[in-house]
Amino acid sequence: MMTAAGREFERLSLTLEGQVAHITLDHPPLNVIDLRMMTELSSALAQIATQPQILVIILWGAGGSFSAGVDVAAHAPGNVAAMLTTFHAVIRGLIGSDKLSIAAVHGHCLGGGAELAMVCDLVYTTADACWGFPEIQLGCFPPVAATALSTLVGHKRAAELILTGRTFSGLDARNLGLANEALPIEELRQKTLEAASRFAELSPIGLSLAKKAIFFWHGLEFDKGLQRAEKIYLTELLKTEDAREGIRAFLDKRKPRWVGR
Repeated sequence: MMTAAGREFERLSLTLEGQVAHITLDHPPLNVIDLRMMTELSSALAQIATQPQILVIILWGAGGSFSAGVDVAAHAPGNVAAMLTTFHAVIRGLIGSDKLSIAAVHGHCLGGGAELAMVCDLVYTTADACWGFPEIQLGCFPPVAATALSTLVGHKRAAELILTGRTFSGLDARNLGLANEALPIEELRQKTLEAASRFAELSPIGLSLAKKAIFFWHGLEFDKGLQRAEKIYLTELLKTEDAREGIRAFLDKRKPRWVGR
């Protein structure tokens, strides 16, 4: 039986079905993650935490994309501190949850959207999805990816993806280790639901403790790394002219004029 929950949400929907909580990002057209969505994601995770019967959280994207990333306007100097605090609370909430998490990725999965997917325990993606961490093109960097991506794909590959900001396919994401499988779009939902259903046959406490043991950056190591990345972002990066220019250029729809300081 499906029970609707969280009717106060404007940027997502939360549905509980048996042992599975479905969070669907719903901010057309590309499910950009603004401060409102970040706050709602934290609220949804808090609601799920109070439901002992829930074993698995599935993150979906409504429409044609999972998420094109964090709202660029949220990177502006007056907004960025609140953005980092709020978004990273979501990331920490997913990693620290005793529920298993699965991301079902299609369409765009960029920047903060890719970070949201990569910290889930399992990821299923369409083969033609468009992944990437393009923040460097704005004169910025992705703090969550800078902290944890090398754990998933290796240092050299992580450095290349972050330092070039290039996009890559869902099939590439699977080959890199960011996704468990790359599938045709028509198979994505069924495969994700099948993965969730397999956990129903296993011990909830056993799964929770196994999750805690698998990811060494689950707790203190990840948190230390993310705190360091946040500090560099706020106290060093945002003082540069290039970071401010990159954001302005994107919002003005023009090429940035880098000055190297």
